[in-house]
Amino acid sequence: MSKGFASTNDLSEKKITFSEIGTDLYAFTAEGDPNTAVIVGDDGCLVFDAQATPAMARSVVERVRTVTDKPIKYVVLSHYHAVRVLGASAYNADGIVASQETYRLIQERGQQDWDSEYGRFPRLFRDAESIPGLTWPTLAFEGEMSIFLGKREVKLMQLGAGHTSGDIVAWVPDAEVMFSGDLIEYHSACYCGDAHLREWPMTLNEIREFNPKAIAPGRGDALNGTATCREAIAMTRDFVTSLYGAAETSVAKGRTLKESMSATREVMDPKFSKFAIYEHCLPFNVSRAYDEASGIDDPVIWTAERDREMWAALQGE
Repeated sequence: MSKGFASTNDLSEKKITFSEIGTDLYAFTAEGDPNTAVIVGDDGCLVFDAQATPAMARSVVERVRTVTDKPIKYVVLSHYHAVRVLGASAYNADGIVASQETYRLIQERGQQDWDSEYGRFPRLFRDAESIPGLTWPTLAFEGEMSIFLGKREVKLMQLGAGHTSGDIVAWVPDAEVMFSGDLIEYHSACYCGDAHLREWPMTLNEIREFNPKAIAPGRGDALNGTATCREAIAMTRDFVTSLYGAAETSVAKGRTLKESMSATREVMDPKFSKFAIYEHCLPFNVSRAYDEASGIDDPVIWTAERDREMWAALQGE
């Protein structure tokens, strides 16, 4: 019997936690659903990743208003995926910031990604009709830039590709806290359908060099303490390298994509099968890893149609 498509059967509401991970720094987490983070400065706030719809973003705003009445000045997008960006309009921010590469990816594949993600995980798109359209950054940068919330500096940096080619992190120097987006997950599967798997571990090494005291990951609980941060980085690295190693071996041995799926399960199921969204991610992950190991450097654009075709091919009998 084939498995239910992606996360269409995941209808249970998750418990939201809004926890302080440094002075005036907060992580909005929900048991493996996409996280959002909030940085409060002297004269305003910055929201890091926006949620999938304005209706869902308002849940973040409600929590923010329990800790500050300062205006939300900026929304920063760690990357282009719909579940991260389409709720941005709810914050009424002065600016929406992302990397130049994320801007390019929105142009190239933003609509297809929206349609694809909505089909895969409808629960995350509550009140989808509230989305006004694609979210476009009003400021895009390359490399590094700083935003100042009064005296508080927030450093936005492209440390390398990984989850996508446009990933950025936010670093708050005065607290030594990192906001990683989906470059780091904690007890949640990494979604690798648009990943650059060979480069991802090197990007994780760059994050580790900061020796953060806390991390707001893309999914999973907020990470407090240097040891927990290092554990999460190592866990993410193990996930990514296990996936790509299995694909590389499969391609070298001339296996088909479906055979690579079985070989990947042998390696990954014992370690990661209990992680949030593992079964959802695995076929997309195997497909991308197989492509990259076959020499396809630029991830193939996912569409709602391609999603279903791939799922049937890999998850059917």
